[in-house]
Amino acid sequence: MNALKLPTLVTLTCLLIGSLVAPARAEQQDRPNILWVTSEDNSHHWVGCYGNSDARTPNIDNLAAAGIRYRYAYANTAVCAVARNTLILGRYACGMGTHNMRSRYPVPKQFQTYPSYLRKAGYYCVNRSKTDYNFATDDKSHWDESSPRAHWRNRDKGQPFFAVFNTTISHESSLFQQKKTKARDQGLIPKTHSRDPASVKLPPHYPETPEIRQDWVTYMDIVTAMDQQIGRWLKELDDAGLRDNTIVFYYSDHGGILPRAKRYINDTGTHVPLIVSFPEKWAHLAPAKSGTVSDRPVAFIDFPATVLSLAGLEVPEAFQGRAFAGQAAVEPEPFVFLFGQRFDARMLRFVRGVTDGEYRYIRNFHPHRHRGIFTGYPHGQLGWQSVFKLKQEGKLNRIQTSYWTTPQPAEELYHTASDPWELNNLADDPQHQQRLARMRDATLNKMREIGDTGLVPESMYANISKQGTVYQYVHRDKFPYEKILQTALLTGKHQPDVADELQRALQHGHPVIRYWGATGCTVHADTCAGARDQLKQLLKDPVPAVRIAATEALYKLGEKKLAMKSLVDILSTANQEMIALEALNLAQALGVMSQIPESVWKKAAQNGKYPQGMQNDPRNPNLQQATAG
Repeated sequence: MNALKLPTLVTLTCLLIGSLVAPARAEQQDRPNILWVTSEDNSHHWVGCYGNSDARTPNIDNLAAAGIRYRYAYANTAVCAVARNTLILGRYACGMGTHNMRSRYPVPKQFQTYPSYLRKAGYYCVNRSKTDYNFATDDKSHWDESSPRAHWRNRDKGQPFFAVFNTTISHESSLFQQKKTKARDQGLIPKTHSRDPASVKLPPHYPETPEIRQDWVTYMDIVTAMDQQIGRWLKELDDAGLRDNTIVFYYSDHGGILPRAKRYINDTGTHVPLIVSFPEKWAHLAPAKSGTVSDRPVAFIDFPATVLSLAGLEVPEAFQGRAFAGQAAVEPEPFVFLFGQRFDARMLRFVRGVTDGEYRYIRNFHPHRHRGIFTGYPHGQLGWQSVFKLKQEGKLNRIQTSYWTTPQPAEELYHTASDPWELNNLADDPQHQQRLARMRDATLNKMREIGDTGLVPESMYANISKQGTVYQYVHRDKFPYEKILQTALLTGKHQPDVADELQRALQHGHPVIRYWGATGCTVHADTCAGARDQLKQLLKDPVPAVRIAATEALYKLGEKKLAMKSLVDILSTANQEMIALEALNLAQALGVMSQIPESVWKKAAQNGKYPQGMQNDPRNPNLQQATAG
């Protein structure tokens, strides 16, 4: 028999290889493409299909008409990087030590990002282009491509894709004067408002100012521009003939954008639009028919599990959410868990909560801190500036002023269904005590379940991270989690024995318990005079967070001269960013920045990467008045 000629052999070999590879590729082709289209900072109420008759969002509305609109969809937190951390890891950021804005703490290597599972399964994963994942990682390494030019078109032929397309058009900075001018000059939004500012019905917690009204209608135009961008991306799918094979998600990264929205775990800060559109080919993966509204509560923690479920993959045990679509869909949890902590350099309030869509519960572990935002960034909006000015002039009403006063309520309960702006706190209402207790228990039990790392002061994280991760620190067998949690809860307790419990905490061997003991003495200064000597001893504590907390408590107890000396000493010797940051925040909270030597606060501000006031000086007198209230 004659030998095969080389060209013939090559041809047969290629055919054989092709026959072996084809089944694997066919299997990949038999999976849906998945496209996430995300916007920034717009709460659900800015979108037409969520009941806003003034909104002009035809592309999103059409997507909802052909898909499933989720009535109760939430970001688990109210600022971008922390929300994205929960998304990318499929775990609550506050259980990983990654819940503080603009931080890069490590996480244990066993926790993988959801794109890594999709890529291993043959998906082409692209991100266009915001990352901002808020932990120690190379953000782009989790994707096949992550850039402003990343696109699903760049995949191999027949390869399924998972793509995130993110528009920043609706970001809060879009209301900064320079950006508004640029948007008008470029034709992104109309030269003049498309709606009459006087015709808008403002929420009751906003003061009547021309700036607020103008920002409101300008943002509606911005949301329309955002909708147009989404329309262009959807058209790309249609033009490529891929809509029939692609499941499309649209959602916003959290709520916003005007005062008391972004950075607050109220409904305005966490309730997002979510629409999921299933083509007919993949309708069997949908939890409901097209064109319907789902009342199932869903949150970002559920998204990674849902995506893997839609792709036909097993959901890892490490993911803490529950798939709401696809082959692995399960029943939801009764409540969505919410968390907030350091959202900016000057927002150090520790809050946790839950919602079921109808009611919302919030637990405030720092009731001695007011809720007003005095970090400089949002004050780039004229609306924010006008609110701040009226606050300085004493012209805000009772509801508006309440955000700047102390103490704040330790517990909040709202019937969001009838009180959408969450202004009527029902926590003290006798008729709601059973619900209050149930939602309180749900909040605290979730904190226990995930090992909420927010109980540990952030100024301890740098040293902890030298030995491992904050997650590992909290999950050690010898970590006294329940004792720490119970001590932290004393900040909201008003029984006669609180002072005795706090004094015992001041003597505890664990620094986090001492920290919460001192913090509790600040909150309950009127009953903690007997703790003076113990607090003075804590000014020598080896842990800076404890010294800072003891300094504040002593100041509140009238030991102002001693407290000021301690504060200056801490600022003078702060050698880590978060130590300096926490001390500077205390100086502003006490309204004593003017008493700190300039050389001291400038050095500390540099060490703490501290945004120096709204006008480049943390001793700005307006800020002093704002924070000392």
